[in-house]
Amino acid sequence: MTVKHTFATKIIRAAMATAALTGLAACGGRERPAADLAASQVTTIGVNSYLWRAALETVSFAPLLQADSAGGVIVTDWYTNPANPGERVKVSVAILDQDLRADALRVAASRQVAQGGTWVDAPVQAATVQKLEDIILTKARDLRRQTVS
Repeated sequence: MTVKHTFATKIIRAAMATAALTGLAACGGRERPAADLAASQVTTIGVNSYLWRAALETVSFAPLLQADSAGGVIVTDWYTNPANPGERVKVSVAILDQDLRADALRVAASRQVAQGGTWVDAPVQAATVQKLEDIILTKARDLRRQTVS
């Protein structure tokens, strides 16, 4: 290897290193945006993450058919309580917004009862759906408080 070749190689390497550092310097300044983990909008998954996590936890008693975090939809399969085998329920949760708000959540439930060896649709009490929504909202608020602390 000649002295001329070695010197040229060093110059090329230095130029490449300078170009790389210049490119990295352009990526950002010294100031970084402050992360507000407790913001009402936490959208890394498409919907409010506190509502999403709380809803998954709340319906975890039943097997899941669908869980779409981008669209904010959770659908359970039919669940039969071992203490009441003649009745089963199915729950759907929709998270409609990126904010942690009561109107960003919709819960729907279906209920069936066994009659003559077949499942027959039965009404669901409005209080049942309201209670599920309250549980999810309370858990979501608790998760948010834990993040702030």
